[in-house]
Amino acid sequence: MNILILGSGGREHALAWAVMQNPKCDKLIVAPGNAGIAQIAECASLDIMDGAAVTIFVEQNAIGFVIIGPEAPLAAGVADRLRDAGVLVFGPSEAAARLEASKSFTKEVCDAAQAPTAGYGHFTEAEAAKAHIRQHGAPTVVKADGLAAGKGVIIAMTEEEALAAIDDMFGGAFGGAGAEVVIEEFMEGEEASLFVLVDGEEVLSIGSAQDHKRVGEGDTGPNTGGMGAYSPAPVLTPEIEAKAMEEIVKPTMKVMAERGMPYQGVLYAGLMIKDGQPRLVEYNVRFGDPECQVLMMRLGAQALDLMQAAAEGRLAEARVNWGDDHAITVVMAANGYPGSYEKGTVIKGLDALPEDSSNMVFHAGTAAKDGTIVATGGRVLNVTARGNSLKEARDRAYAMADQIDWSEGFLRRDIGWRALD
Repeated sequence: MNILILGSGGREHALAWAVMQNPKCDKLIVAPGNAGIAQIAECASLDIMDGAAVTIFVEQNAIGFVIIGPEAPLAAGVADRLRDAGVLVFGPSEAAARLEASKSFTKEVCDAAQAPTAGYGHFTEAEAAKAHIRQHGAPTVVKADGLAAGKGVIIAMTEEEALAAIDDMFGGAFGGAGAEVVIEEFMEGEEASLFVLVDGEEVLSIGSAQDHKRVGEGDTGPNTGGMGAYSPAPVLTPEIEAKAMEEIVKPTMKVMAERGMPYQGVLYAGLMIKDGQPRLVEYNVRFGDPECQVLMMRLGAQALDLMQAAAEGRLAEARVNWGDDHAITVVMAANGYPGSYEKGTVIKGLDALPEDSSNMVFHAGTAAKDGTIVATGGRVLNVTARGNSLKEARDRAYAMADQIDWSEGFLRRDIGWRALD
C-alpha cells in the first residue's frame, strides 16, 4: 500500500517512522516533510491546505491511505475532499474538527454530553468579556476560540493579566482565532493527555502521555507548543482512564454522531485530574506534538494497523499490544523561543546518534542545506528514547541530546520530573 502523510513536524516524522516499520507500507510520501523525514521517506512539495490539490496528488501517485497530521488541514475540510473522492483517510471531517477549531463549540457539545469540564463564558466583544472577568476574578483561563497553533491560551493568575489577555486577543494578537473568546474557570490538579481512536461508532484508547508546556524548568515561563513529553502518564491510572472514557469521551462521541458529524480519527482529550476525578480541559483532533513522538516510540509498526482500522470502521476488532515500557522526548528549541529566534543555524552531531526502536531523534523544524542540517523553526528536534523505566528512558534521551552540537539551541533538563521526583 502506498501511503501519504500530510505535515512537516516532529509529529509527522514520528508517524512516518512508525508507518515505515509496517510491512503493509510499500511506499511512503510525506508532504511537505522535513530534513529528518527525507532520510526515511520521499518528501513532496504540496499545499496540504488545498483539498483539491491533495486529491489530485493522491490519484497521480496511487495512494491507498492518507494520514493527516496537523489540525489546520482537518479544519479546512481536506479529509472531506478525500473521502468524497473515495480515498481512505485518517482524520475527522471539517464539521467534527470543530472540537478543536472552536472552543465554544466544544463547550456546547460537552454541555449536551454532560461531560465534566470547567465552567465558562463565550464572548464576541471585549467589554462583555472584561465585565465577566471583573465579576469572577482570577485566577482564570482566557482562550482564543479558534485555532492558534497551540498558543491561544492564557492562564491568568491576576485580574490584570486576564484583562490584558482580552486586549491582546480582540486586538488581533492571535489573528482571526481571537475574534471570539472563551473564559474558563481555573481548574486545579494534574494535567494528562488521553489518546483515543474513533471510527464513527467504536472508541479505543491507545495510551496516555504528559507534556511540559512551559518553556522553563520547573514549569515556569510562557506557554509553548510543548518542551517535552513522556508516556505513560502515571496520574492517569486505569481507573481514572476508565472514568474519563465513560463520562467524557464516549458521551461526547455519542452527541457528535447524533448531530450528524460522527468522529473518525484520533481524539486527544486533555484532562485535569484532581482527587481521582478527570475533567476535560480541551479536545484536539490530531495527535499531540510532542506526545505523538512518545506514543509512536511505544506503539511501533502496529500504529499503522490501528489507524487503518479506525479509517475503515473496524475498531471493534482492533487491540493495542502494549509493552511494559516507558518513552520520553526532549525538545531542543532555538534560543529565544517562544519569542523571536534565529533561523538557518547549523546543527551538528546527528549522524553519530543511534536510530533504532529505543532511540530516535525526530526532526520538527529542520531543512537540508549544502550537506548540513539547519534549524528552520522554534521547536527543532525531539530527542526520543524508550526504556524499561522512565528513568532509563530519560537518561538515554539526555545522553543523546548531549551529543548534539548546536549552541544556538536549548532544552529543559527536567522533562518527566512529575513522575520521577
